[in-house]
Amino acid sequence: MKAEPAKLQMPLAAVTAIIPAYNEATNIEATIRSIKSQTYHVTQVIVVDDCSTDGTGDIARELGATVLRPPRNTGSKAAAQSYALPYVQTKFCVAIDADTEIDPEGIGHLMRALADPYVAAASGFVLPRYVTTIWERGRYVEYLFAFTFFKAVQDFFDKPLIASGCFAAYRVDPIREAGGWSNRTLAEDMDLTWSLYRAGHKVRFVSDAVCYPIEPHDFQFVSKQLRRWSHGFIQNVRLHWRHLVHQPYLRSMVMIGIWDATVASFASLLLLPLLTVFFHPAFAFGFLIDLPAVAVPVLAKGWQRGEMGRAIFSLPCFLVLRVVSSVFMLRAVWMECVMVKPLLVYEKGH
Repeated sequence: MKAEPAKLQMPLAAVTAIIPAYNEATNIEATIRSIKSQTYHVTQVIVVDDCSTDGTGDIARELGATVLRPPRNTGSKAAAQSYALPYVQTKFCVAIDADTEIDPEGIGHLMRALADPYVAAASGFVLPRYVTTIWERGRYVEYLFAFTFFKAVQDFFDKPLIASGCFAAYRVDPIREAGGWSNRTLAEDMDLTWSLYRAGHKVRFVSDAVCYPIEPHDFQFVSKQLRRWSHGFIQNVRLHWRHLVHQPYLRSMVMIGIWDATVASFASLLLLPLLTVFFHPAFAFGFLIDLPAVAVPVLAKGWQRGEMGRAIFSLPCFLVLRVVSSVFMLRAVWMECVMVKPLLVYEKGH
């Protein structure tokens, strides 16, 4: 039997885990147990039972967590996390989604990054816990590519575009100075990351800190997630653009995101199909033109993880997910910027 790793002895302050949870009775136990099994000791686990009706709070309490239950549902993950902030008595906290398991050394890796006093937040590598349906497979490839390539490049320039909200560690004081996790956009993690940059803090990406959230398994759930992500991105650009223009690298990353959300999405959904139908079938290869660039880091990481077969068979699913994501992004741009009808209701979509 493999011996359990010893607890890391590190010269850092204690850390509190915050888990916002609404009707997560089927997932909360695995999440809390993954925190309890960390090689870096977590001082306290706070579960914000956001008026669940399925016994989420009871399960968390039985596992030794401190359970907070607001008088009424807060309406969003951001509000639930902020509800817990006054109860945090440590200098560091880790925000974890209730459906996310963490590798045993995950928190320890993030806390090493926070040893730098200028770093206010650090997040890790995200991979779907289950990779079975077309949507889970598409997300698996998307994450392998983004976290192997894009995140690594962004961290090299000290400007990760976002500290992923499903698993990230923070210094508590900068979070309080920022007013907690804001629900003024539907992408609270992006909003907080850009607010930390604006305040002069650093953010890090730590590839060794791996977490495994449950990703949407069907179109109903994936549509909620894509709607929230696409509207949240546009809302954050509108909110922070005055600050972004003064940070060259971050500005460039956001412009690439805007280009991908508008021009690239328009080309893949409308321009290429029209050219294929009315001019020449060869234009259909335009859908695959960037596939080799995506496949190389994905297959390399899949090989490293011993998941080459999974990576190969998931690549077609990524193409499907990319087309669907483009539809949601174009719609978000239209609704937020043209119709001026922002999406305001937070919908849980894993």
